[in-house]
Amino acid sequence: MMGQLSRNALQLAAVALLAGCASTPPAPQLVEIPVFTPCVKMAIQAPAYEFDKLGSAATDGEIVLALARDWPRGRKYEGELEAVIAGCR
Repeated sequence: MMGQLSRNALQLAAVALLAGCASTPPAPQLVEIPVFTPCVKMAIQAPAYEFDKLGSAATDGEIVLALARDWPRGRKYEGELEAVIAGCR
């Protein structure tokens, strides 16, 4: 009888182990973790404006002329900055 009991227990254990193998493993889940990455890859050099180099004794005419010459530089710089910022969207 003892041999029969241990044989039944062994069969029951084998069936239980095989039943565990028959179940499918849980499906892997995708977990997205936000990671900071800078969108600006290069620094844009600010232009050297003539207006900034004027002395305190500059006349109104010199100031106006310096601002007029600085205008295209400023617009170009502004365009480059907007292009970099647009790349971040």
